[in-house]
Amino acid sequence: MANTPRDPLTSLRRSIASNNPPIPTTSPDAASSESVTHNLGVATHLHFTGPEPHSFSLDTPTRFISSDNPVDLRSIYFAWQQKDVNIPVYIASAQKLSDELGSTGRAGSKVQNLVFAERLDLITWLEGASDESEYIKGLESDSSAAKSAQVASGALGGVSTVPSGAAGARSGKQIDPRLQEIYNLERKMGDRNSILRGIKPTDFSHIRKHSEQFFKDRKKPAAAAPATATTTSLASRDKKPGRRPDPIILLSPSASSLLRMSNIKSFLESGTYIPPDSNLAGSSATANILHVSRLLPSIDNQRAFRFILVDTPEQFKPDYWNRVVAVFTTGQTWQFKSYKWQNAPDLFKNALGIYVGWRGEDVPGTVKGWGRGVTSAQVEKWNPQQGVSGRWRDREVVEGIWDRVEDSMRSRGWSKDGGPVEK
Repeated sequence: MANTPRDPLTSLRRSIASNNPPIPTTSPDAASSESVTHNLGVATHLHFTGPEPHSFSLDTPTRFISSDNPVDLRSIYFAWQQKDVNIPVYIASAQKLSDELGSTGRAGSKVQNLVFAERLDLITWLEGASDESEYIKGLESDSSAAKSAQVASGALGGVSTVPSGAAGARSGKQIDPRLQEIYNLERKMGDRNSILRGIKPTDFSHIRKHSEQFFKDRKKPAAAAPATATTTSLASRDKKPGRRPDPIILLSPSASSLLRMSNIKSFLESGTYIPPDSNLAGSSATANILHVSRLLPSIDNQRAFRFILVDTPEQFKPDYWNRVVAVFTTGQTWQFKSYKWQNAPDLFKNALGIYVGWRGEDVPGTVKGWGRGVTSAQVEKWNPQQGVSGRWRDREVVEGIWDRVEDSMRSRGWSKDGGPVEK
């Protein structure tokens, strides 16, 4: 049990990555099948089968912080289970589960609702699409500060470059003396705590005082600042982004739209159009968040972009609008009433407009009137007799749409290291 992770969030993320989900149980050991249950209102523990069997109480507080309070494991696991449902269904289900917990004599236990941004951030982290989260506190060892100081001073060996399967990986394994000699000559590297450690253990006030002079110089008028090159260098370094944001694509919520949340994923990923009300549609009609990945070679030919697909901006933060790269529209202006830019010409100056209609039918006059900010595409009408086998021309249409999205993102300043240039 020495290698068993003692952190519930880490265990949950590993189980999702290994496609081996945890099992809710009514006892901590889960020795019998009678203790296994799928009802979180009855379950008391979450049992993980790998890498070694271990369990956590569902009331265990986690490192995920909401409103300055840790969120319990039951609420985290419930949010993961409900990741594909829309917000009203999620809230109603959480209330129903809280009522059920109260009726079973556990009045102190309830499910905490996570807001849109917290839920999206949690799901992204659990899926492994991001290694960082603004809501998750880092793991703290019992003596991390002391160890980091020793690593920084060279007294302790920090993170060794020896592979985990080599020297010291297993007790009792004999190492060739010559190989051990090579390992002894390797340079030891510090971890991120030791590298970021300053002169003082935790007080960075001396760094703050040292940097004040640079900020004062930046506030001076250009004529009074002879070191222009230095100031420009600092400014560009300050603007360097941390993690590249995920671009957002908005869909039309109109019932007449050919592309909705139920069929947009298969259209953009597989290049196949399927009617949104068809049983063949790949996504749930109640999903309010979807993700698709796409490599954009002219921007980053090594790492694919992860696009977020939503059909309503009701939970947007102000900075989310800067990440909107495309808007699917049917030509109905009521779609934009809740947008930051409610006027169509202003909207399509800041994001690419996309209209998709049937081949052979005229593009609506309103769409034509919006000018070059909107691109039009047409797909063949659905033939039930042919089904998916007759959709061979859809791929060409989808590739054309992605080309326009890539050109639009590149012109707005998206790069392999960061998001668009703010206006």
